[in-house]
Amino acid sequence: MAMTNGVEINGPMSDRFDEILTPEALAFVADLHRAFDDRRRDLLAARQARQAELSAGGMLGFLPETEEIRRGDWQVAPPAFGLEDRRVEITGPVDRKMTINALNSGAKVWLADFEDANSPTWENNVNGQLNLRSALDREIDFESGGKTYALRPDDELATIVVRPRGWHLDEKHLTVDGRPVSASLFDFALYFFHNARRLLAKGKGPYFYLPKIESHLEARLWNDVFVAAQNTLGLPVGTIRATVLIETYPAAFEMEEILYELRDHSAGLNAGRWDYLFSVIKKFRTRGREFLLPERNTVTMTAPFMRAYTELLVRTCHKRGAHAIGGMAAFIPSRRDPEVNAVALEKVRADKTRESGDGFDGSWVAHPDLVPICKEVFDGVLGDRPNQLDRLREDVSVTAEDLLAVSKTPGEITETGLRNNVDVALRYLAAWMGGSGAVAIHNLMEDAATAEISRSQIWQWIHNDIELADTHEVVTKELVERIIDEELAKIRTEPVWDEALFTQATALFKEVALDDDFAEFLTLPAYSQMP
Repeated sequence: MAMTNGVEINGPMSDRFDEILTPEALAFVADLHRAFDDRRRDLLAARQARQAELSAGGMLGFLPETEEIRRGDWQVAPPAFGLEDRRVEITGPVDRKMTINALNSGAKVWLADFEDANSPTWENNVNGQLNLRSALDREIDFESGGKTYALRPDDELATIVVRPRGWHLDEKHLTVDGRPVSASLFDFALYFFHNARRLLAKGKGPYFYLPKIESHLEARLWNDVFVAAQNTLGLPVGTIRATVLIETYPAAFEMEEILYELRDHSAGLNAGRWDYLFSVIKKFRTRGREFLLPERNTVTMTAPFMRAYTELLVRTCHKRGAHAIGGMAAFIPSRRDPEVNAVALEKVRADKTRESGDGFDGSWVAHPDLVPICKEVFDGVLGDRPNQLDRLREDVSVTAEDLLAVSKTPGEITETGLRNNVDVALRYLAAWMGGSGAVAIHNLMEDAATAEISRSQIWQWIHNDIELADTHEVVTKELVERIIDEELAKIRTEPVWDEALFTQATALFKEVALDDDFAEFLTLPAYSQMP
């Protein structure tokens, strides 16, 4: 469908899409694209240059050129309305049912996800925008199995914080002057354009989670986008607030600088631990066993390098008056297996107890049934206080060496762990290609981040001739291909089996796990295969 002013839609205009993809909204997207896309592409090139340096033997560290910022006396903006208390945050995709359930969940915040928990089909992305606008207008409901879901009163609903896709992704269904627009700008601009004033009328504002950032210069780009967007709509600077996920290895060394760049718009930092593990592998994949991780289910938050990362995050945030938000509890309670529930819920409680004790102001859950346990733990530390920003954690001292101490991580690599990585990645990719981005697998909510760890671990093990602790076999491409066949044979007997989707998922998995060249993100080749 061709449109004026160099903007072209290359996806179908389904029911009500014209309410989101209005000429005015698309002109807003186009203006941001023309103003900022060249800078985005330059920053992506800078990522590649940094990767080349690391692969050639370079190391990450705190930046000497920004030492003045780290030494400076500055604070971020005070917490915005609806973001003062973030003791429980629920995450999930922007489909109709999740929108209602998340807002009603009792959590303080809903991370409305266009990123890792969302399969980025054209239908999902535009319908997600419709669902968010409909929720703010209180015009959304859902029926399933004879049950009707509707929103509670506004004062009982979670605060919406939208996570757009990362800077590295394009939205191929919308081009400006013949070039695909940034998926980040597409997701951000449509939500902001349609809803900023709706949100302000409810006493809140347009709030965002920013994913996959690798440097303070990428945060600066977001800040400049925010200023331009607010100016265009005539809103004061600082109306937008953003929480940055520290989920890439380089970003862990630039936390203060990231807060500084966004300081008028900053709402804090989050410990995005699954993608962080993926980034550790990706950044140092050529460096042999020094940065080798054991199988993913054995890497806990008490591993020395993960402990350093989270302790530094809390200290950095509270030093600057910003919220520190903890990591994901991905467990999905089972109504059929109370024993599994009891063991898993105890792990969730221990995880949240550690975070609340460390000074985090809140934490994430993936399922509404986990909201009460997370709330209970944080209530025990916070009481009636909205946060614990007053806990400055000046006892914490973290060096670059502490952040880099991956080799001190306990755990082993077994055939069981290898099979689990293969199984989870195949199941997830099949679901993702079929349009589902948050997938329940073995009582865990898996998203793109866990699939990334699974495939990158296998790539790393193959390239380091790892011997499995239980079978003493060496991990080779041939061994992984055999296990792929064996795991597919098991899945074939289950209701989830779809011949076309698993064939596509298998080919994609082999490409990103077994090829000699390491794909930067599995979502890039996967998205190119989507209609």
